[in-house]
Amino acid sequence: MMKEPINNGSSHNMLAAGTKIVGSIITETDIRIDGELDGELICSNKVIVGTTGFIKGVITCNNAEVMGKIEGKITSSEVVSLKATANFQGDIVTKIISIEPNAVFTGTCKTEK
Repeated sequence: MMKEPINNGSSHNMLAAGTKIVGSIITETDIRIDGELDGELICSNKVIVGTTGFIKGVITCNNAEVMGKIEGKITSSEVVSLKATANFQGDIVTKIISIEPNAVFTGTCKTEK
């Protein structure tokens, strides 16, 4: 019996628009949030929050690309990118931050090496 690989490089998760999760999500692969999460998100790779996405809670990841709304905290070991449509309220701890014009950022940011 042959076992399937856990991650073949193209695996990712998605929370679709119109879906809400209250609780925690833990994933080793990339995840895209177009719906709503009220809780904690722990991701070993990249988190993408689409324009319809809303997270209220704590995010721990390697990289984050935000186009939607977040109220809470992001701790990223690499890069946090707030796109022009992003609305972020809270705290960011990251190595590198990128904020596009028209993005809304209210809170604090600490960059660490």
